[in-house]
Amino acid sequence: MKILIIHQNFPGQFRRIAKNWAERPGWKIIGIGARTAPGLDGVRLIRYDLHRTVATHQHPYLRQMEGAVLHGQAVARVLLNLRRSGFIPDVILAHPGWGETLYSKEVYPNVRLIHFSEWFYGTSGSDIGFDPEFPDAFDSRAKVKTWNALHLLNLEACDAAISPTNWQKSRHPITYQQKIQVAHEGIDTDLLKPDKDACFTTPNGKVLKRGAPIITYVARNLEPYRGFHQFMRALPEIQSQHPNCETIIVGGDDVSYGAKPKGFTSWREKLVNEVSLDMQRTHFLGKIPYDAYRKVLQVSSAHVYFSYPFVLSWSCLEAMSSGCVVVGSKTPPVQEVIDHGKNGYLVDFFDLENLTDTVLEVLRDEPRQSHIRQKAQEDVRSRYGLAQGQYAYDRLLMP
Repeated sequence: MKILIIHQNFPGQFRRIAKNWAERPGWKIIGIGARTAPGLDGVRLIRYDLHRTVATHQHPYLRQMEGAVLHGQAVARVLLNLRRSGFIPDVILAHPGWGETLYSKEVYPNVRLIHFSEWFYGTSGSDIGFDPEFPDAFDSRAKVKTWNALHLLNLEACDAAISPTNWQKSRHPITYQQKIQVAHEGIDTDLLKPDKDACFTTPNGKVLKRGAPIITYVARNLEPYRGFHQFMRALPEIQSQHPNCETIIVGGDDVSYGAKPKGFTSWREKLVNEVSLDMQRTHFLGKIPYDAYRKVLQVSSAHVYFSYPFVLSWSCLEAMSSGCVVVGSKTPPVQEVIDHGKNGYLVDFFDLENLTDTVLEVLRDEPRQSHIRQKAQEDVRSRYGLAQGQYAYDRLLMP
């Protein structure tokens, strides 16, 4: 079996899938990624460069589309070189969100193309317009509608597609949903599991041990899409009512979704200025190595995971696999994996009082949460484990 895997940040979501395939006797896996892609040991990676950047005078609605064309051209040049060398893949698996596969069928018209259909923007009840603090405007809605031209082209071109959750699949046009299978890539539940002896040393030298009242919050970047503003606004009252709790916050100061706050360099800076926290008990770690991240989850007593109606984060499932008691937002992506009172807790995204009370209840009755922790771990293992993800991707390889 010969497989091309295309991802701007290769291997991206395909890390474990690609590793498994590459280790199979007789299988040949080639990755294609941007110049900055990290790559994967044991897999040949071909990096591409854009021949120019998006024109500065381009209409704002079309900037993403022009960028997609440039990415599509860059990857097409790689594919043409591979074809000239005699390489014909059996399957192309790709995250098409940046436009890399726009012209792959022009090079390999008979090769099965599988797309990772992560999100379709602008559908009713989703992220845009969800948070009244950041009302949407006509301009933003029009821009997103135009951006979806790329995603429609991707859905039309692919032979099959995969979405990690039912919620994410449901955002795509009904016309194309028959193409999309639902399967998460898989969580390494053997690596991410509870450790009763876990401890974590904070930047100010405190050693925090499993069983202590520790609140954790994790996001790639600290921003409203992941409810960072709600968490920060609830935290002062939590600290006031529980004078011994510690809080560990993991995430960068960039913006993955949405925009930066006006007048501040980051949402962290804005919220730290807005609320009054005990900074001796509030530990901002920024972005940390994976092993340190694992320890953060293992020492957690109450893990807060909030999200707009948007893509479900890996961190939610990784926290559950690690045995965390997750206090999540009552939004569709989180409701798909959290069953209130059974494997975690759900609170309204905008109800700070409920968030405060629920976190405090978990901290104060931490020994009684053992059944929540166990059920969370069992659910991830049975529904979102590596074996289930690998099986689904293997099935996609064949028509």
